[in-house]
Amino acid sequence: MPIAENLHTIWNTLPAGVKLVGVSKFHPDSAILEAYQAGQRMFGESRVQELIQKQAALPKDIAWHFIGHLQSNKIKTVLPLVSLIQSVDSVHLIEEMEHEAVKQNRHVDCLLQVHIAKESTKYGFTFDEIHQFFQSDIFSSLKYLHIVGLMGLATYTDDVEVIRGEFRALKTLFDELKTGYFQHVDEFHTLSMGMTNDYLIAIEEGSTMVRIGTAVFGLRPCALV
Repeated sequence: MPIAENLHTIWNTLPAGVKLVGVSKFHPDSAILEAYQAGQRMFGESRVQELIQKQAALPKDIAWHFIGHLQSNKIKTVLPLVSLIQSVDSVHLIEEMEHEAVKQNRHVDCLLQVHIAKESTKYGFTFDEIHQFFQSDIFSSLKYLHIVGLMGLATYTDDVEVIRGEFRALKTLFDELKTGYFQHVDEFHTLSMGMTNDYLIAIEEGSTMVRIGTAVFGLRPCALV
């Protein structure tokens, strides 16, 4: 099925207020351009070199999201290229990003990645670490780095109740933070959870942003997997 048809099928399932990020990592520029011409404007990349190449070659009004594990030595390169970093997974990374954002005089939006899955291989803050961070001087001293929400990856499983429970727990945390630390500001507004196989469950549990690759672009080219 053509990418444009895939997109329209997905858009028809999204309630008002839920945004779609097309996960374009490993897919060629031509596929992204096809999605762009259909009306998609937000795309997610997880490798810095691939992001650099695509950002240079594709239309400038694309809003690029970095969704992979970000290494400290890549922060300087990534900040000018993206509209949102979805995968901030440690206090150390927050400090490094704030430092670089100050140097570049650039305000940066980001999501904190929370570890909600059973797989230990996935990155992210624990729930306790999230609460400790928001009570810290590091959070209160941020000036250029804007935390606009949370992101989470559910366990890769066919057990719908496991997935639903993980998303529900993340939504509960999101609500706690919004009422506790962002009560008087509107900038904490994004809950990014849900991918091709579980985004409908994520939406039912309160997601405001879904990250979908396969259902938009099809399977990744074998040579790039």
